Amino acid sequence: MPRIRPRSGNEDFLTRITGETWTRNQYIVFIHTFFSFAMIHATRKTLATVKPSIIHTWTSNSTGTPFMESEEHATRFLGVLDTSFMITYAIGLFVSGTLGDHYNPRKMLSFGMAMSAISVFCFGFLTEKYHFYSAPLYIFLWICNGFSQSVGWPIEVAIMGNWFGKDARGTVMGIWSACGSTGNIIGTLIASHALSLGYEYPFLIICSLLLGYSMIVYWQLPSAPWDIDHSFPHDSENKEKQELLPNRPPALGFFKTWLIPGVISFSLAFACLKFVNDGFFFWLPYYLHDGLNWPETFADALSTWYDVGGILASVVAGAASDRMKSRTSLIFYMLIASFVSLYIYSQSPASYSWNAFLLLVTGFCVGGPLNMISSSVVADLGKSDKLKGNAEALATVTGIIDGTGSCGSAIGQFMIPNLQHWYGWNSVFYGFMAMMACTTICITPVLIKEKRKRHKLKAREDKALLNSDSDSNSDSEDDLLLNDQTTRRKHHGTTNSFI
Repeated sequence: MPRIRPRSGNEDFLTRITGETWTRNQYIVFIHTFFSFAMIHATRKTLATVKPSIIHTWTSNSTGTPFMESEEHATRFLGVLDTSFMITYAIGLFVSGTLGDHYNPRKMLSFGMAMSAISVFCFGFLTEKYHFYSAPLYIFLWICNGFSQSVGWPIEVAIMGNWFGKDARGTVMGIWSACGSTGNIIGTLIASHALSLGYEYPFLIICSLLLGYSMIVYWQLPSAPWDIDHSFPHDSENKEKQELLPNRPPALGFFKTWLIPGVISFSLAFACLKFVNDGFFFWLPYYLHDGLNWPETFADALSTWYDVGGILASVVAGAASDRMKSRTSLIFYMLIASFVSLYIYSQSPASYSWNAFLLLVTGFCVGGPLNMISSSVVADLGKSDKLKGNAEALATVTGIIDGTGSCGSAIGQFMIPNLQHWYGWNSVFYGFMAMMACTTICITPVLIKEKRKRHKLKAREDKALLNSDSDSNSDSEDDLLLNDQTTRRKHHGTTNSFI
């Protein structure tokens, strides 16, 4: 675990902002989990980025009979693909979260990454290379991708929770949770630069990177301190710590994990919040191309500003939450701000500068709460004091919350293309605002409960302080009375001696 040491002038950046000195293995864990999930997210983002090209290919006559009758049919089929992905991803999260607390996380993570790379490679590259278009095959491959990618988040959050304590959890997990947004940017940039070669080449490049990184994870990522004997440098202090490392605690169980206070509330809140965030994730490049009539590569580059806002929010909100009495209150305030940002963005003009700025603000207000719930809050719940160190539940908690969130996202991917077709893009943004309202309502009971708990603790502290003051006052009065009686006795004794 991190060791608290006095600040010195030659500290690195992460030590300065977290207040903790990291071991070599903690650096390895942070880097590999960060970039492995970034690669996972980049493969997922590729389809969202190249949707206009796919729609054009599916509806063109260049290969004979068009695969799709019209652009409307192609758009709706892509919505079906996104929905099928999120449903299977949600189911996989529930399963993977539970398995992650029972089996080797490193092996599970590398296997999931490799299977995802193979599925996406077949989906995006092979089918286009050989002009083999089949709706059942597309759905099957994207379902396989959903199951494979579901291994990533709960396993990686559990690994991070094993290696980093809660003294600076908000800061560490806040920085780390920017991995998803970083992956979105990587996927978008690769797609925008390789798209001129054909939409299949972005899939080829990103799948190769993901498959290669799965090998690195398998050989170099330590799952937890108790899985290795050489996790700390060989000095006397760390040898003592090494001898005291606990064995892996038993897993709590799927259904018992739901009963941890806050799990249900944050699960429902995350479902509503992921509806909005994944709506931007899957449809923002297409909205910029179709709704604002910008070229596809231009729209892809512009959409990255939303992810930049999410990255900034992860770092700033994570660090701020460590200095606040409650992470929930900070999430609540950011959700309130998201209403305004979503409405303003829905009315934004077709200006690159304005859109970039408003996407940055919207990504900050929406992506910040999302990243905090999926990382810092999940780690707090999974390492709850109520477990008293007797059970391991972090991967299961992560799977439950993220799985429930993915169910909300699956509903969103079905509704968004239909709302856009029937009522236009403004109706989509109003739907986003409604879901943010639902998110705020879901976490309100947790916020109220936390405030009541703080008031009770403060009342107890005040009562204890008053009791200590009254005891000290009574002791002072007793001392004064005793001194007065002693003085009288002395005076009386003196008078008798004179007599």
